Amino acid sequence: MFLIDSHCHIDNLNYKTLHLNVADVVKKARLHNVKLILAVCTTLSSFYDMKAMIGCRDDVLFSCGIHPLNINEPYDFAEMQLLASEKSVVALGETGLDYYYQKDNKAQQQEVFREHIRVGRALKKPVIVHNRCAQEDTIVILRNENVSECGGVLHCFNEDRITAKKLLDIGFYISFSGMVTFKNAETLRETVRYVPIDQLLLETDSPYLTPVPYRGKENQPAYVRHIAEFIAKLKGVSLINLAKVTTENFGRLFNLDMQHYLDLDT
Repeated sequence: MFLIDSHCHIDNLNYKTLHLNVADVVKKARLHNVKLILAVCTTLSSFYDMKAMIGCRDDVLFSCGIHPLNINEPYDFAEMQLLASEKSVVALGETGLDYYYQKDNKAQQQEVFREHIRVGRALKKPVIVHNRCAQEDTIVILRNENVSECGGVLHCFNEDRITAKKLLDIGFYISFSGMVTFKNAETLRETVRYVPIDQLLLETDSPYLTPVPYRGKENQPAYVRHIAEFIAKLKGVSLINLAKVTTENFGRLFNLDMQHYLDLDT
């Protein structure tokens, strides 16, 4: 079985008391059949540090971008495009809008978000989108910027079926995290049941949003297995089938030859 953590902030994990190094994180993940990880950065400066920490590995890929909560830090779109053009970088982001924590710079957030999509279209690489309290503007920008030319995923989805349908209608993928296991997440679980399995991804968003039964502890890529088991039951499919389809989805979205990664696993 081959599972993928499609969104992890691997550079922010606890390397003081929980993990020895990145290799240790990956080893723990593999013990749970999580065999590929997408490491997502939130600032351009942290991208350099993240790449240096992880090094060149067949089991970790990269995304490059600026989180909407970090757009007050220095950034340069030409630099972002240059970094994102690297072969190991498969996506732009995470990018998007966050009106929960920042309401006074909406116009700036929107322009930075648009620029990520434009770079994604230029490079033919998808965008990884963050949304909080900005559903309408997020979808308007995705449509207006012709995101279908590069594709993308709404990560850590925590919305309703109406929002999901709008995203699905423009060919977007939807990624679910450990939030689906939370006690008060029945609306989200209804959305999981609704989203077609061929437009669904799995993620931890490590070190955040740790799933049951590990609530209260730091999240890590290994816990994708628990999210997958939970979603498989919600969808009424086998864990093996969910793993197979979500792996295929990941390859299709990020323009990867998944057989290459499957062969590395044999």
